[in-house]
Amino acid sequence: MPSLRAWTSARFTVPLPAGHRFPIAKYARIRDAVISRGLLPASAIHEPDRADLSALRLAHTQEYLDAVTEGTLAPMAVRGLGFPWSPALRERSLRTAQGTIEAARDALTSGAGINLAGGTHHAFADRGEGFCVFNDVALAIRVLQRDGQLTRAAVVDLDVHQGNGTARIFADDPDVFTFSMHGGRNYPFHKETSDLDLELEDGCEDAAYLALLERHLGPTLDLARPELVFYLAGADPYAGDRFGRLGLSIEGLRRRDAIAFDACRRRGLPAVLTMAGGYAHTLDDIVTIQTNSVAALLASHG
Repeated sequence: MPSLRAWTSARFTVPLPAGHRFPIAKYARIRDAVISRGLLPASAIHEPDRADLSALRLAHTQEYLDAVTEGTLAPMAVRGLGFPWSPALRERSLRTAQGTIEAARDALTSGAGINLAGGTHHAFADRGEGFCVFNDVALAIRVLQRDGQLTRAAVVDLDVHQGNGTARIFADDPDVFTFSMHGGRNYPFHKETSDLDLELEDGCEDAAYLALLERHLGPTLDLARPELVFYLAGADPYAGDRFGRLGLSIEGLRRRDAIAFDACRRRGLPAVLTMAGGYAHTLDDIVTIQTNSVAALLASHG
């Protein structure tokens, strides 16, 4: 079996205004924690190239791609995106998207793929939203389908915010099953329709969350019959998250990841891990939660 590796875009950071809510520093910290905890050696962590336009066109409109690549997004589009446009943002977004494409290819050959970023599930075909420029999971699925490597896929989205862009992109695709378990009263306030949406009440804690996940995830995978599972391991269901409004502990999130990867392992399904969101008051907590997700995938694979 090929040795496992991970993809990082941490070197391609983005200049953000002072006080900006997005914790861009987490990506380098996650990369470093994966190495320092002995989960993967530094030699197994790689930087992706840029996603090319032929791939981007599979999930995004040409008009939107032109606006992002040329820096001509309208002011309203920039506000919805939540990031000021810059050449660095374009570069990072292209690299992050390619990271998930590469991780998906890894999963098909070795059973597991890891992008130490990604999970940008609020990006629609024609616009970005909520700190998401390109929809990396949608791009990866479309590239693998184009290349004849994949027919059926499942997206298991456990970020606290609904994967609205992903749901919309695949709304009419019977070969891609979208599962989103999220805060019912949280952003986005206009929800799209996934194949299965599980909405959580504010304050939901470990026991209720994990019971709901265990009840639905296995039957979902059996129904979807995917050849590949994309897992968005958001850190934002954490009780200490600034925007999550749920009450999960770090241990509860670790158990969440174990449940998800165990469900894939029992069915012989390769899995792709992406980081998705996380906005804890303490950066260390975000890094711990998302590094734990890497550990859970590696443990299930071993």
